[in-house]
Amino acid sequence: MKKSYLLLHLAVILAGFTGVFGKLISLNEGLLVWYRLLFSSIILFIILKLLKISAKISTQEKIKISKVGLLITLHWIFFYASIKYSNISIGVVCYCLTSFFTAIFKPLIDKEKFKISELFLSALTLLGISLIFHFDTSYQLGIGLGVISSALGALYTIYNNRLVQYFDSKVINSYQMIAGTVVLGLFMPVYLYFFPVQTVIPSVKDIGYLIFLASFCTVGLYVIFAEVLKKIPAFTVNLTFNLEPIYAIIMAFLFFNESKEVNISFYIGLSFIIASVILQTLISIKRK
Repeated sequence: MKKSYLLLHLAVILAGFTGVFGKLISLNEGLLVWYRLLFSSIILFIILKLLKISAKISTQEKIKISKVGLLITLHWIFFYASIKYSNISIGVVCYCLTSFFTAIFKPLIDKEKFKISELFLSALTLLGISLIFHFDTSYQLGIGLGVISSALGALYTIYNNRLVQYFDSKVINSYQMIAGTVVLGLFMPVYLYFFPVQTVIPSVKDIGYLIFLASFCTVGLYVIFAEVLKKIPAFTVNLTFNLEPIYAIIMAFLFFNESKEVNISFYIGLSFIIASVILQTLISIKRK
């Protein structure tokens, strides 16, 4: 059991590194996401072959899974754009808004009643983001992109949760990564027309970062979660994952000295977000 908890925290730390790689990799957000999708597709293909997992499903099911895959593709693009146009701290803090959009979207999509507690905690998170947005005008574009990213992330989570009830998660991830690679690849010429770059070929250093990002922070992250879920309840796993933005901010402060780039309003807004996480923890424990 102790090993499973260590693996769980390793997974959360790996998730925190996704934002760090967004800053380290010199490619723009579109190319970064495309290479991440491509490398992840290749790695997942190899894993399916090695584990001899059949990926044969109907064409209609492939299309259904692929549509959800495009949501994660767009989510990643806006997430990394948020980091590129601001910094890691802003990007991961905006990601906390995913809970707010989930509280709004899920009842509407599933035709359920709104939960007052979720709306209250999400509003608290929104207040924190608003404080950061209102006072820190230098990162308004990055914050706006981050808000869109969190909305897309919420939609992906809602629809992906439906898929895992019927299909193997590795098969789902494989088709989603392939769909993202193909569709984004087709739109890449148009994307690069509006956001031109000097080269589309990543440097040796970027390739190293991308391989690590795809192997450990994408595919490896899923494998670890699959293993810990065998021994640790999903409730505990989801609760622990709330630490991901905090880990990412700590890494940003340590490796990129971002503490000098943010003002007091950032810390005030962050305190509201942390408060919402703590309250959610207490409410969840009480319900449990």
